[in-house]
Amino acid sequence: MGRKELISVIVCTYNQEGTIARTLDSILRQDCHVPIEILIGEDCSSDHTLDVCRQYAEKYPDVIRLFANKPNKGIVNNYFDCLLAAQGKYIADCAGDDEWSDPQKLEKELCILEAHPEVTIVHTNYLHRDAITGLLSLPHPHPCFHLAEGEMTIVDGQTLLIPILTQLSRPIIHLCTALYRTDVMLKAYHEHTSFMRNKDYGCEDVQVSLMLARAGKVAYLNEKTLYYTTGGATISSTHDDAKQFRFVKNVTQLGYDLSQTFGIQDKKLQEYFDYRVYALLMHAFRAHNAELRAEALFCQRQWKAHLNMKAQRVKTVTSIPFLWSCALALRKMFVLNSHHCHE
Repeated sequence: MGRKELISVIVCTYNQEGTIARTLDSILRQDCHVPIEILIGEDCSSDHTLDVCRQYAEKYPDVIRLFANKPNKGIVNNYFDCLLAAQGKYIADCAGDDEWSDPQKLEKELCILEAHPEVTIVHTNYLHRDAITGLLSLPHPHPCFHLAEGEMTIVDGQTLLIPILTQLSRPIIHLCTALYRTDVMLKAYHEHTSFMRNKDYGCEDVQVSLMLARAGKVAYLNEKTLYYTTGGATISSTHDDAKQFRFVKNVTQLGYDLSQTFGIQDKKLQEYFDYRVYALLMHAFRAHNAELRAEALFCQRQWKAHLNMKAQRVKTVTSIPFLWSCALALRKMFVLNSHHCHE
């Protein structure tokens, strides 16, 4: 059975009662020549997010399909369950704390996909929005696309595989700005289900981006279509070093597993693994956690990473409990003095 001429928009949300209405309104404002459906994966929030979603589902029953998860599924299963339920020929997504800023977003991207059947995914630029202040700011410059505002380019997806696996400062393909072909993603999903359903990886965007890039060409439109919420504690941004260790380790493990499965090798990829081991050692150091240190060194051996001079120093310091405690005390004094100097 063929897919409907429809765009399915996935909205995964959890404890976002203050922003989910804004997200849904921005999707409902879209002016597109094909209809849309909105699939809300409400992941058993402890606040009133579900109540807000129910109000929208009741108001727009022909557009919104609400999946009230119970118990909580986590981002990975929540996302891919919504993907499997999608009826449309194309898929977009918008997180429950983000907002599409351009009412023509879907229309512009759909026209590119319709005109270029070899393109599997089209994505755009975006703006950061501070979760506390609401202020907007530009992200880091895109490392792969250097275009004037409003320009569009199409590249071979193979050229983006290494950048996707080694992304640090910004995602190479921000899925909340993207529109992609459902059938291409479903084919990859069924061929590589283990990558999609492994909750330990803790994310879904790297797998989706890589699979779509491998399958065809990628279009990039240098227009800002999204307000991407940043700031505050999230799974990828937290002041808890133990939690940050876990996130860094899991997403790097995903990159390593993908590179091994698809035979992707490159000097930049190896340098990335070297850097990530150093990052893990630093998180373990700041957390004062010997188990995390041992786990970081296990990752170093598994990923065949090299310890640079900084990493070697951290390894040495954390091998001696007394020296480790002294180094943490000195670091605390330095941070406090630095803070006072800036007051």
